[in-house]
Amino acid sequence: MDLRERLFKLRSYTPLPFLIVMLLFAAPTVTTLVAGLAITVLGEAIRFWGVAIAGTETRTTGEPGATNLITDGPFGYVRNPLYVGNILMYTGFGVMSNALMPWLPIVALAYFVFQYAMIISREEQHLRQAFGDEYVRYVENVPRFVPRFTQYKGEHSFHRGVDFKRGFTSETRTLQAFGTLLVILVIKFWLAHRTL
Repeated sequence: MDLRERLFKLRSYTPLPFLIVMLLFAAPTVTTLVAGLAITVLGEAIRFWGVAIAGTETRTTGEPGATNLITDGPFGYVRNPLYVGNILMYTGFGVMSNALMPWLPIVALAYFVFQYAMIISREEQHLRQAFGDEYVRYVENVPRFVPRFTQYKGEHSFHRGVDFKRGFTSETRTLQAFGTLLVILVIKFWLAHRTL
């Protein structure tokens, strides 16, 4: 199996080793909790905006694919807003935890950028085949990871607006994980500082 396909299928599980190490060595402070939470909320906001448009299709664990080329919402600024959101969330939780600073966040950031670059290269193969010149124009105008300043307004046949119900349906697991990690880090902070 292609490494890119293996990483695609396992992408929901590859954060677990980093999260376990992060929780074991967590030593949050007020400053790291606040700064990290700001980064994490930004990442989740980008993710939620994306899934409120794209829906549960982003949750596929089979072959990379898409039934439509979506360029609305955050997809008009960056081609992979969900992965950008993930990277921000992982970075934010790393900062919040203050675990093995600065090495754990640096290693995690490098790993996830590598993982997503590999996954994206496989996804882009499918999208080029499925959408041809329409996708080529999109790639020429919208960056992979670093957002452009103005929204791309391509002439595409498919458009979809934000649907909060669709967003919550797709994002339920991520929001549960977000809340669980936040509670654990706050409890660790409280336990470490309650006797001081």
